[in-house]
Amino acid sequence: MKHVLALDEGTTGTTALVVSADGRIVGRGYREITQHFPKPGWVEHDPNELFTATRDAAREAIAESRVAPDCIGLTNQRETVVMWDRTTSEPVGTAIVWQDRRTAARCAELAPRAADIRERTGLVVDPYFSATKIEWLLANRAPRRDANIIVGTVDSWLVWRLTNGEVHATDPTNASRTMLYDINTRAWSPELCDLFGVPRAMLPDVRASSGSFGVAAAEHFGRAIPILGVAGDQQAALFGHACVRAGEAKNTYGTGAFLLMHTGDTRPHPGEGMLATIACGLTGETAYAIEASIFIAGAAVQWLRDGLGIIESAGQTEAIAKSLASNDGVYFVPALTGLGAPHWEPNARGTIVGLTRGTGRAHFVRAALEAMAYGTADVLAAMRAESGAANAFDALRVDGGATSNDWLMQFQADVLGAPVERPDAVETTALGAGALAGVAAGIWRDARDFVAPRQFTRFMPMNATAARTAHAGWQR
Repeated sequence: MKHVLALDEGTTGTTALVVSADGRIVGRGYREITQHFPKPGWVEHDPNELFTATRDAAREAIAESRVAPDCIGLTNQRETVVMWDRTTSEPVGTAIVWQDRRTAARCAELAPRAADIRERTGLVVDPYFSATKIEWLLANRAPRRDANIIVGTVDSWLVWRLTNGEVHATDPTNASRTMLYDINTRAWSPELCDLFGVPRAMLPDVRASSGSFGVAAAEHFGRAIPILGVAGDQQAALFGHACVRAGEAKNTYGTGAFLLMHTGDTRPHPGEGMLATIACGLTGETAYAIEASIFIAGAAVQWLRDGLGIIESAGQTEAIAKSLASNDGVYFVPALTGLGAPHWEPNARGTIVGLTRGTGRAHFVRAALEAMAYGTADVLAAMRAESGAANAFDALRVDGGATSNDWLMQFQADVLGAPVERPDAVETTALGAGALAGVAAGIWRDARDFVAPRQFTRFMPMNATAARTAHAGWQR
């Protein structure tokens, strides 16, 4: 039986899975990533640690599996950038992480160009994306523009290191998050490269997400293994759920919530607060999606635990929420870092309304869980209206830590008036990268063939009328 090594290099850690052709996970490995905060608003990683953590997690997974993987699929934290010397493979300083805000002033200066940038890239002008990070690195760490200096997102850096400097490449999903890639022409934009002063020669080649990215050298994993799949984390999760048809959607419930809705071959032009981005089609080919971020999801529960001290663990919240027959009119708008999509009010702050003498901690807990479901429903409604596939959405596939809460998943189904589907293996991001590689290797025909062995828990709408009434209270 053939096997795929799936690597998920995330913001706080790297997960490695060995996945068999019948869908079983036969080996796991994990390594944490050190976070560096040199100044307020700055977030950095050590590029060498990103590589060694990925390599060591992979070695752990391979050792546990006791098999030799046939290929590698790689997914990564998006927008984070690394600069390095092509002759020595030594990083030019630290990696600037997607969360970093050091280029906020520069982004404000770009306001007159925002509409043009959005038309070319599908993105809003924000320090979140890579272009101003690369511009900053060039100005502050490589001002002489040495021809040996190259740059890339984390996938490019890992491919470079795994192939021992043979391949400098990325895929369209990662390229589309840099603010340098034209998603209409599907190529690096000469105009945007000029705007940010980024020489095209520094940037990686853009290759198909499901295809060859060179060969990981034998010294890393005991044998040479072809790298056959690369995608950014949220697009990898979309593929891992087999959401590959216009209107199919997934939500990742983490610290925040990331929703993607596939739009097929049609490039979307979503409203404020949502992004157009590159995604993968049925066999990994380039397609499009609408993406939106809810800033606070699971972080609201963390705040109940760490800020208010009214729960000891997130695992308690399901039983506490079930203890109430309704929310009794108590709502929590968790705008603790502003409101993300679809409202996009960065200066908004958290609000709790409907308090009475009878309000207790259970109301706070339930309101925090309900907020995740309401926010998701609001974003999906906006996506459906703008995607051109308004009638195609028939279920929401989910992953992330909060999906273990059955009460929340049921309430989400009720609010949406549509099924919510939770897979038996929640490492969907890594699995999606593995699927892209496995499709290229001929292990699976396509994304649907890959997910066929998976078991899904399906939450069907059961109390939609009451949920609609509660949702109206939230919108008010």
